[in-house]
Amino acid sequence: MKTIHIKKYSGELEAFDVDKLISSLRRSQADESLVLQIAHDVESKIEDGMTTKKIYQIAFRMLKSRARVSASRYKLKNAIMELGPTGFPFEKFVGKILESEGYDTKVGVIVQGKCVQHEVDVIAQKENKHYMIECKYHSDQGRFCNVKIPLYIQSRFLDVAKKWEKQLGHETKFHQGGVYTNTRFTSDAILYGNCVGLILTSWDYPMGNGLRERIDKSGLHPLTSLTTLTNADKSKLLEENIVLCSEVANNPSLLEKVGIDKKRHKHILEDSEELCNTY
Repeated sequence: MKTIHIKKYSGELEAFDVDKLISSLRRSQADESLVLQIAHDVESKIEDGMTTKKIYQIAFRMLKSRARVSASRYKLKNAIMELGPTGFPFEKFVGKILESEGYDTKVGVIVQGKCVQHEVDVIAQKENKHYMIECKYHSDQGRFCNVKIPLYIQSRFLDVAKKWEKQLGHETKFHQGGVYTNTRFTSDAILYGNCVGLILTSWDYPMGNGLRERIDKSGLHPLTSLTTLTNADKSKLLEENIVLCSEVANNPSLLEKVGIDKKRHKHILEDSEELCNTY
């Protein structure tokens, strides 16, 4: 059988591998029989040169029609992309993840460095750990964080750290800078970031502890995952600084506040609760 090549977001071509599709579908927690059926149906539609985006869209539509909440899990990566168009919802989302891991966080704060002031996306503290986190949101999955980003963040962090180290009670604190992105880092960005001691977190980095795994572990799915919300609904909730499914599930009045028809509340809340385990 002739090998079919598909086009990745980066523009590279690679051989289509149905096992990769099955693996991604399994993360939706759909029944195994449904996963295999959808993988088979999608495979029958693959054409040479088809984009991974198109393949995802075909699989997502099939899953959504048969298992709505599983489709919400499956679209996690795209849901994070939908936290735009500004970067602030992503910053708040990162703050929520760190909060769930025991950190005290502040989002969007002005911090005085030794030389100048800096607007910092997230400040996170736990015990003797004190982090300055910058969030780099991209609306295009094909855009990666190159080495210029950690170079810039490191220089800002060093200015802030010099000021922090002179504050009362900070003598024994461990200070560290970090970069969170919703896409990926280039290899040079990873080499430099690791060399200077920056925290680097992307969709799939570090391996086994990237955004994907941490969201699955915490249950903190973005509200943009919900297939029962329209794009207009999502925009209205994001404007209210709501970024999590659990915030919707725990505050049903939010749906009425932003003008969502009451007839739709039941399905939205049911999906929010099941997706985010907020019972």
